[in-house]
Amino acid sequence: MEEFDFVVVGGGTAGCVLAARLSEDPVTRVLLLEAGAADGPPIMSNPISWPKLSGTEVDWGFSSTPQTHTGDSVHPLARGKVLGGSSSINAMMHIRGHALSYDAWEAAGATGWNYQAILPFLKRSETAPGRDPSYRGTDGPMRVAPSDDIHPLFDALRNAAIEAGHPPSDDLNGPQGEGVAWSEVNVVEEVRQSAADAYLRPVLHRDNLTVATNAMARKLVIEGGRCRSVVYRRNGEERAARAQREVVLAAGTIGSAQLLMVSGVGPAEHLRQVGITVEVSLPGVGKNLQDHTLTPIAYTASRPVRRAFVRKPAIRFSSGLSDQPDLQIIFFDSPMYPRGRPGAESGYSINVSLMTPSSRGSLHLADAAPDTAPVIDPNYLSDERDLDRLVVGMQRAREIGEAEALIDWRGHEAAPGKEVGHDVDSREYVHRSLFSYNHLVGTCRIGTDADAVVDPHLRVHGIAGLRIADASVMPSIVSGNPNATVLAIAERAATYLMSEDARP
Repeated sequence: MEEFDFVVVGGGTAGCVLAARLSEDPVTRVLLLEAGAADGPPIMSNPISWPKLSGTEVDWGFSSTPQTHTGDSVHPLARGKVLGGSSSINAMMHIRGHALSYDAWEAAGATGWNYQAILPFLKRSETAPGRDPSYRGTDGPMRVAPSDDIHPLFDALRNAAIEAGHPPSDDLNGPQGEGVAWSEVNVVEEVRQSAADAYLRPVLHRDNLTVATNAMARKLVIEGGRCRSVVYRRNGEERAARAQREVVLAAGTIGSAQLLMVSGVGPAEHLRQVGITVEVSLPGVGKNLQDHTLTPIAYTASRPVRRAFVRKPAIRFSSGLSDQPDLQIIFFDSPMYPRGRPGAESGYSINVSLMTPSSRGSLHLADAAPDTAPVIDPNYLSDERDLDRLVVGMQRAREIGEAEALIDWRGHEAAPGKEVGHDVDSREYVHRSLFSYNHLVGTCRIGTDADAVVDPHLRVHGIAGLRIADASVMPSIVSGNPNATVLAIAERAATYLMSEDARP
């Protein structure tokens, strides 16, 4: 059996951070297991090609159960299956949650995870040239900035947002977390920068770091109340890696919860139903699933829209029905129709996302096999308050769409169309149009109550030598694109792992 100090399961955003940081100590032996390949197709590095990556070999290809509140629709749920994980296939937006998002974590029982506590790790992950260093990083691996390419349509959309009452912000990741700002992206010299590019590839030469790709973790071995090793399959051969210090799960909201359950850690009754021996009863594993959704307002354009990866604005604001900024508007350079279907005509779309959904879903096993996709139920719109807030977001998006600033670009509103005007029609349109933003979080949340899965130091309750450090530990989804927050979670986890005496 191979032996390491740390075994990190999952080479996505969090796993790349962990492997790089833990291996900074030359005497610390680190193994990183990634189920996908080391590299993806060439289009993966081209920022404009990100929509083409869903459903390819670098996507796990998950989908939701039929969603009761969206007409029994089934939603594709893209998750990266390659080094860099979802940071290798996403739209590269680097928008942190509003400060109140993190304060809500601590209020929910995640002691020490408020905004001021996580801010140093948000900063540690990034280099943000020209930004306020009180809020932004100056020497982190991820280089974040708005795109250099400028398109007059998006200047007009930004001006339309200001005309509609959204104040300009210099930096949504800085002191003014509400308003309209140029969104920052993880792109360097017109090439995608994934977490693998920023953190992992520069340190692959380290003798104490082993990266095993095409290595699917199948089980955690728990003996005497401690996680001792990880069983994985690579090239058709089953192997095991022993962790002298700790095993760290960084397999994401779906993968970490699934691996716990197939290893006998989770809701006891459910595990028995699928034929798994219960090692540790943790009823919260798989609960608390959350996601952002998008509702599109599509417009045709009166003149051709150049498709390119250009500087685009984003808006964060409050619906007035929440105690924190709870809505985001982003813009696409093509018309988007219900369920995220792109239009063929020249146009653009104004897309509304609910950033702090009240609805909660779940994840559970379909059977005991580790390579069977789990049953994923985001339970979209199960809480009526979410629908109320999305309708407000639709109204605000249409105010932007009808602003004078867009007169030289606007053709007509193609979706939902002028026939959808009053509140009842708007609610029906949200039901039939929304699609996943692919921001799944929360299935192994931080806390100290009976349904919490990890404690505030990310240690799995009831098992020594096992932590989780990925999007699954978020008690509630942040009001921003989660990748920036996942970087910070992993940065903080690395400091825990290196500073605490984690040896058996």
